[in-house]
Amino acid sequence: MSRHIQVTFDAHDPRALSSFWRDVLGYVHPGPPGVDLPEDADPLAAWDDFLARAGVPEGQRNTRSAIEDPDKRGPRLFFQQVPEDKVAKNRLHLDVRAAPGLRGEERMAALEAECDRFVALGATRVRRHEPAPPMSAGFIVMTDPEGNEFCLD
Repeated sequence: MSRHIQVTFDAHDPRALSSFWRDVLGYVHPGPPGVDLPEDADPLAAWDDFLARAGVPEGQRNTRSAIEDPDKRGPRLFFQQVPEDKVAKNRLHLDVRAAPGLRGEERMAALEAECDRFVALGATRVRRHEPAPPMSAGFIVMTDPEGNEFCLD
């Protein structure tokens, strides 16, 4: 039997980092437990209201956040606040598949377009790896706003 997974990120600012990854992946922030949100409602505002009603002090309301695949296919991503800085290269990273089925310059152009979009969201471009068939179709290494490395593939 296969298992569902959740990917957990340590973060200084869980809300901001989850919002970055929400926009990169097309995920959504789920609403608070027991709260039915209208389609046009802001789930982060609903969380603010929920946490205030629950008596959570304002300084503790950004200690965690989560995003989910609206199609229920991908893993849930959870973001938890930690005090320490990231000090070394990730031992695990995400590959964001942005050019499935494309090859050569068409693939790299699609990756470059997504790279520009991600940079506008707060990512940093690290380096581009050119296609080297048959082992690599080419990819772009990036970091998210908190320095976590990922590949645009």
